[in-house]
Formats: sequence, structure tokens, C-alpha cells
Amino acid sequence: MRIIVTGGAGFIGSALCRFLIGETEHSILNLDKLTYAGTLESLRSIANSPRYRFVRADICDRPTIEAIFSDYRPDAVAHLAAESHVDRSITASSAFVDTNIVGTLNLLEASRRWARACAAGAEGFRFIHVSTDEVYGSLSASGRFCEDTPYRPNSPYAATKASADHLVAAWHATYGLPTIITNCSNNYGPYHFPEKLIPLSILNALEGKPIAIYGDGLQIRDWLHVEDHARALRHILRLGRPGRKYNIGGDNERSNGEVVRTICDCLDRLLPLKTSYRALMTHVADRPGHDRRYAIDATRVREELGWQPGISFEEGIEATVRWYLDNEWWWGPLRRRYSGERLGLIDAPA
Repeated sequence: MRIIVTGGAGFIGSALCRFLIGETEHSILNLDKLTYAGTLESLRSIANSPRYRFVRADICDRPTIEAIFSDYRPDAVAHLAAESHVDRSITASSAFVDTNIVGTLNLLEASRRWARACAAGAEGFRFIHVSTDEVYGSLSASGRFCEDTPYRPNSPYAATKASADHLVAAWHATYGLPTIITNCSNNYGPYHFPEKLIPLSILNALEGKPIAIYGDGLQIRDWLHVEDHARALRHILRLGRPGRKYNIGGDNERSNGEVVRTICDCLDRLLPLKTSYRALMTHVADRPGHDRRYAIDATRVREELGWQPGISFEEGIEATVRWYLDNEWWWGPLRRRYSGERLGLIDAPA
């Protein structure tokens, strides 16, 4: 297949590109704007593959997107390009509306025009929209999100992703575009921009800086290793049913405080100091509208498509800590873009 991966220089997108080039015979066009969180260094290992190509473009630029589709003639689109950090969405929501909603609309329209002419025909074309469990809102102490859970987004980020999900579903129902929506839980692993909880905690610890814990630290997330996510997306590309939704989760519920303690304990073993890294943990004011708990029911993707997560949280988090210890060449330049200051404080209109 010839696959356009949008946002392929980001965290999950680059993992998908590396997986598809390394483990399949597919050809990939990585379409990325290269915003602050995107870096081609994440694609260094596949940059010289004859099956890999990069184009710098903004999905909000419809004429350029249309031209790329006509030139590349894709059989599928894996749409991962998005503004994705909740903290940034609190104070800069307009960028999230532009990219996550308008950008998705542009890709759907380009796909609708192209699908009829692609090599596999309109029925063989696939548009995979990679979304988030945050569209479902917050859970109480019990229960899990399933594909039929009502949408109740609580942040500007989640609201824009929910809007995009509805567009994708509508383009299938109205125009017959073969779309599939995936909603994943929190990803972690290598090549993760250091503004998110796990990489930020690792790097702050290495630099002896406070490790911020929002509120009481008891917010619970279901953690999914990014390489398991990439494998799930391949299953969905091959076997997923158009018009269907698939929730992808790692079945690894951990509180934010527990995640940070696990990171500190890994560092205590791998790079010990006179005192534990836990001494750097610092509770700060909570994020506005912070959801309390997410948990994914991934029964559908497991039973229908045969996917299973293969990396336990304990194995994955230690491997992630080791990766950051060994790869300053990658995160050092990004750390100069964002050094770890608090984001998402409400101090000005968006």
C-alpha cells in the first residue's frame, strides 16, 4: 500500500512510520508541518529507505493537500497530525481548532475526491483517524470507555478531537468514504516530546529540577506503549471495518503519582544519587478541568482483529527511562525549545 501518514514527525506518527517501514512492505509519505513538537530526528533510522518520503506541509492548506494526494496517489491515510497537549489548549485554543478540526476536514475532502481513483478503488481506500480517549470525558472509580460511550470532552483539546471524530463519522455516513476512528489511551515510550508527564518527569529528574505533580496526583490514566499502538494501527489498516470505531488501550491503569514514583525508582537503580529522586516530586495547583480517570475497554480490537498489547507497563517504563538516559542527542535540542516551565495556566484569553 501507499500510505500518507499525517503528523509523522510527531511522537505516535513517527513510531507508526518506523514500524511500517521496518515491519511491512508498505510505502510511506510522511506529511508534517514540523511544529514545535515535530522533529525529523525521530525518523533518522528510516530516512534513507526508498519506501519512505517526507513532505513538509500544513494540513490547513487545502490546495497543497489536494496537490499532494494527486501526486502521491495513496491507498490509505493514517491521520495523526494534531495539536495534542491539553495544557497548551487551555491558553492557545485557536491552534487546536484550526489543526484538529479544519485540518481534518481538508484531509477528508481530499480523500473523498481521491478515493474513487485510487488503485484499490473507492471501497479499498482507507482513512484511519487516530483520536483519543479524552473525547469521552472523565470516569468515576469504576467502568471503562467502550466505543459506544457518549462524548463528554472537558478540555479544548478534547473538544476539538471530538469534533474531528464527528466529521470523520459523517463523511462515512454521507459520502461513503471508508473511514475508521481509533480512540487510544495515554501513550508513552521513546521519542516523546518533553512536555508530557513521563518524558518531562524523566528529564526534570536528570537535571535535578522539581517534578510537578498536578493536584493530589491521583488522576488515573491507562498507559499504552507507543510501539503497541503502532502494531494496533497496522491491524486496523489491514482488517478494520469501514464505519467502525476501535478503542486501543494498554490495560495499565496507573495514577500520575504512581507513574512518577515508578520513574524515580527506575532512576534510583540506573543512575543513583545520595538521595532518592522522589525528593524532587512537588505538588502544584491542578490543571483546570482535569479529568479524574480514563480507562479503555479494548475488547473490540482484541476480539475482532486479534491485536494484543505486548509490552507491560513495568517493562515499558524502564525501557523508556533507559532510552532517555542513552539518547540526549535526540532530546537535548528539544529541551532547548521547551525547558519544562508550567503550561496551561489561565492568565489570558485564547
